[in-house]
Amino acid sequence: MLKIGCQAPYFEGYDQQEHLVTLNDFKGKKLVLYFYPKDNTPGCTAEACSLRDGYEQLLKEGYAVVGVSSDSISSHQKFASKYNLPFSLISDPDKKIQMAYEAYGEKKMYGKTVMGTIRKTFIINEEGIIDQIIEKVDTKNHAFQILKIK
Repeated sequence: MLKIGCQAPYFEGYDQQEHLVTLNDFKGKKLVLYFYPKDNTPGCTAEACSLRDGYEQLLKEGYAVVGVSSDSISSHQKFASKYNLPFSLISDPDKKIQMAYEAYGEKKMYGKTVMGTIRKTFIINEEGIIDQIIEKVDTKNHAFQILKIK
């Protein structure tokens, strides 16, 4: 079970620009690693746009931002382009990254239990240690939610 103070699991995957993105790319930086269910859905769009709108402030505070979902690279390309998203969105169709971060599993949707991506965000410090786990994501104000963590 992942918790605050644990080493962040290693990950690697391709983003919307077909660049390989790995945990090691962020050594010496704080990383906002956020998991979301699906491109172009209302909650996921609100969350991505909040992070976009707060991106400059997040950068000033020393954060890099990376999103992860099961969507394809081409879906991520369209989503990032449509909403001018300035950060990487990793395609994780085999759910390896989601499983490593316990962001895939049973969840409730419309009163039914289904398997899917669990919306959550990890704040990983410069040494690759998990500093925070946000399980109750405020999609419309997610950047602010992150920035007020100290």
